[in-house]
Amino acid sequence: MKFYVTTPIYYINARPHIGHCYTTIAADCLSRYHRMVGKDVFFLTGTDEHGDKIAQAAEKKGITVEKFTNEMAIEYKKMWQKLDISYTRFIQTTENQHQDTVRAVFKKLMDNGDIYMGQYSGYYCVPCECFIPKTKIDQSNPSCPDCGRPVKIIKENSYFFRLSKYEKPLIEYLDKNPGIIQPAFRLDEVRNFILQGLNDLSVTRQGPVWGIESPTPEKYSVYVWFDALINYLTGAEYADGRTNRFWPPDVQLLGKDILRFHAIIWPAMLMALGLELPGKIFAHGWWTVGKEKMSKSKGNVIDPVYLIDNFGVDGFRYFLLKEVPFGLDGEYSEEKFIKRFNSDLANDLGNLVNRTLNLVEKLFEGTIPDGFLSAEMEKLVDSVIANVDRLINDVAFSEALAEIWKLISELNRLLDSEKPWNSSPETAKRTIAQCVSGISLISLLIYPTMPETSRKIWKMLNIEIQEDKVTLNKKILRLLSGKKSGKREILFMRIKT
Repeated sequence: MKFYVTTPIYYINARPHIGHCYTTIAADCLSRYHRMVGKDVFFLTGTDEHGDKIAQAAEKKGITVEKFTNEMAIEYKKMWQKLDISYTRFIQTTENQHQDTVRAVFKKLMDNGDIYMGQYSGYYCVPCECFIPKTKIDQSNPSCPDCGRPVKIIKENSYFFRLSKYEKPLIEYLDKNPGIIQPAFRLDEVRNFILQGLNDLSVTRQGPVWGIESPTPEKYSVYVWFDALINYLTGAEYADGRTNRFWPPDVQLLGKDILRFHAIIWPAMLMALGLELPGKIFAHGWWTVGKEKMSKSKGNVIDPVYLIDNFGVDGFRYFLLKEVPFGLDGEYSEEKFIKRFNSDLANDLGNLVNRTLNLVEKLFEGTIPDGFLSAEMEKLVDSVIANVDRLINDVAFSEALAEIWKLISELNRLLDSEKPWNSSPETAKRTIAQCVSGISLISLLIYPTMPETSRKIWKMLNIEIQEDKVTLNKKILRLLSGKKSGKREILFMRIKT
């Protein structure tokens, strides 16, 4: 009955953008849902604060690296507060606990013979903080295959992780547990990369590098990516080869550009430590503008603060999770955002709640009438609940929201067909009772995606719910009869175009 979900820790050389928000909102949605169904949830997020780029960024601002990292971590915490993110733990890789965990992992792997001393000679990309195999470099134009920028040639003594040792065990594990890599179409990409052959990974750097000091006589800095992956163990209180009860992670969310680190190096590290592997490693797609990936250099980055301040936090959260199936790339445009907002939120959900409660006020003097769901509506409710549960467990947010909208559509259809404002008192009573009951259940189903909207509906329905005790339970349908409704408000104002 536990659920451990992680985001990648975000590199603090830039302020949080829509990509960071996307992953974190998805993790928050999973966290809120699994709490609702009774699980003890641990939701880990945080910031990655080591490496050359961080030291360079601090120097450029004329402040110490420590001051720079703390200021940037605050920027992320502020954004997560603005986005209504319910994380359990925010980790900074400069924390003493994390540094101790990294050194403990490093020492255990050295003791096991999985880390050894050697000499590194090859290419290194400073912007990506990444070593690049010679086979991936065009010798006529030595540049990073990922970012396209020039690479440095480095030759130095280094400690290596025996990644090559885990080539066969990784393939065997993937063959037995294909569901670990999600979406499923990413599995072949990972397998093919492993089958090309894995080289041992240099895990230390020499020189004046901003990083964690390795437990070696030379006190080299630990390679930033090796350090960063270990944050998931720090969150699970790794010590003396053991973790707390939340291990292993049930779902690890990340962008597709860092899949290989998480689907190859990370599982190999866990195998070397003798620890259980995650349940799911899920790589989502990128948000693009005009078919191009968002980037600062191209000047096409979408400011999440602008969208939140102009259209509300729940409109932003809903759009990101509904517009495109999680795992695929999604194209952003303001036109698409407005269309989705007006259609789904203002017209469908907002209109249903507003006209239902308006009829409660007009026909029943603000008192919610007695009633129950019809057998047909009860069947739809059961189907929606079951399908949402299955789809959330599959990390299929867009499809889960489509299920919830089936119930919203059916209630809107019921109002249109029964016309309670122009029908017999008995028909009006039955229709409105069903709609209020349905809305109360919808308020629970949308809570993981749109918590602020749920709070507003609970207030309008005069339902007292403690957020740390929100449960997905149909009993709520029977608690409203005879209650006075609260003050009505418009949930979503249509955006004028």
